[in-house]
Amino acid sequence: MSAPASDPGYTPVLAEVTCQRRFPTLRAVSALILREMATTYGRSPIGYLWAVLQPAISIFVITFVFTLIMRTPPLGTNFVIFYASGFVPYTMYRTINTNLSASIQFSKSLLSYPSVTFVDALLGRFVLGFLTQLLVAYVLFSGITLIYDTRTIVDLPAIALSFFMCGVLAFGIGTMNCFLIGVFPAWQRIWSIANRPMVIISGVIFLYDTMPQPYRDWLWWNPLVHIIGQMRKGFYPYYDAPYVSPLYPLLLGLVLTVMGLMFLRRYALFILND
Repeated sequence: MSAPASDPGYTPVLAEVTCQRRFPTLRAVSALILREMATTYGRSPIGYLWAVLQPAISIFVITFVFTLIMRTPPLGTNFVIFYASGFVPYTMYRTINTNLSASIQFSKSLLSYPSVTFVDALLGRFVLGFLTQLLVAYVLFSGITLIYDTRTIVDLPAIALSFFMCGVLAFGIGTMNCFLIGVFPAWQRIWSIANRPMVIISGVIFLYDTMPQPYRDWLWWNPLVHIIGQMRKGFYPYYDAPYVSPLYPLLLGLVLTVMGLMFLRRYALFILND
């Protein structure tokens, strides 16, 4: 039995006099999310309005251009919903990946505190980016179905699976890029150039099924092809898309996540001190 506090020789244990901080990761991530919101979107709704307008403008520009070329879209009868079903998951992937790639650089000043880790920085940017893109998708898809007669049937589980695949893949690639950019700054420019044709080769403006061989087999290894194909299955129940393999982008995202976290744990101090 320990000595009473009134005993002159009694030395209180630190755990008995100090209230331990509970849920440090949750607190750090919440604070980083609030900081990210104020920095990225500002303190007014205009920032979030622009987050919706950017993909909306892109979708309507693509729609206008292709209506001049084709009478009907590659799938269904409405151009807008066809391109939105491809452009929305592509935008989610691109936004989350870009945000996570700069997580350490963006939060470098905060990572000097022991209670904030690089995992907190990654989670904070991911949670905000993913939830924001879900909100953008809801607004866009709801607006399109209200304005147009899309003649589509919404399958929420199929759409949710597409978003889940996209989130896992974007987190994995963003985590790995966060390490690569921190160690090799030139990788940011290389990755930016390599990703420019992704909007074309990912099935945003065409159907994977319509591609001739051998290009179809090559494009199968693009994980975004599976994510966009799964998204279109959620709007077009008659679209079979047998090429879609949810396991492929999920496994790729998980493997890249594990590798990225391992490398960041090893080189985080080097990146912060660089």
